[in-house]
Amino acid sequence: MAKPFLKWAGGKRQLSDALSHFKPPSFCNYFEPFLGGGAFFFQLLPKSASLSDINKDLITTYKVVKNNVSELIQLLSSFSYSEETYYQIRNQDRLTSYSKFTDIQKAARFIYLNRTCYNGLYRVNADNQFNTPFGHYKKPLICDEKNLIAVSKKLHHIQLDHHPFESTIDRIQKNDFIYLDPPYDPVSKTANFTSYATHKFGRDEQVSLKKYCDSLTQKHAFFMVSNSSTDFIKDLYKDYTIHTIKAKRSINSNAKKRGPVDEVLITNYPTPPYTPK
Repeated sequence: MAKPFLKWAGGKRQLSDALSHFKPPSFCNYFEPFLGGGAFFFQLLPKSASLSDINKDLITTYKVVKNNVSELIQLLSSFSYSEETYYQIRNQDRLTSYSKFTDIQKAARFIYLNRTCYNGLYRVNADNQFNTPFGHYKKPLICDEKNLIAVSKKLHHIQLDHHPFESTIDRIQKNDFIYLDPPYDPVSKTANFTSYATHKFGRDEQVSLKKYCDSLTQKHAFFMVSNSSTDFIKDLYKDYTIHTIKAKRSINSNAKKRGPVDEVLITNYPTPPYTPK
């Protein structure tokens, strides 16, 4: 069984029951424009899917897993694990030689850093250079060969694209299902401390996403949106169905604020009552 091959801050593995409960009972094509670790995709494993993200390195990595998994495994298996090695590999994107890296080299670097950095947190600086610190794990699983091969097979007929979420709208048709897991609206002024890409996702972008959802509704497509349970988000989507769920979050600058928090799942279709397990 293929499963996510990347750790991802804000990933949806822990919410698998809620996501499954609230998905449409049936749908045609599946779209996920904020791919990240792809936990919900790997849970559904639909026959027809289009996965995309604005993070070019992420999509490059998925494409390499899909098309060049043997070469990727060979290179990834050669990497040693130490703090010194981590920072040597992390700093490669500061070098002029990085522009000559093959996609396989970039994907192996991406997976290595993801598996060994702090909490799987993808963060870049203003120059688009990866800057998450070392994770200090005892024995991280850097190359999960069996799973990478399984993922490669599952991605064989899946479309992968590097583009913003808006670019999917023309391809979506009636009864398609779109799951949207954007960067969350900050719950406080200090909560938004990561930079997922050089493109920021602030409240103007949240408003654009809601308009995109309105377009999906006009097309008679199904959408489900994950976001933080802020007044701004709940007011923005007040014309839709909003479900409040609990999610455990481990990334917070204040350790006392780590733990179960309210999140929302927003749908444009009716759903049955939900009782958490």
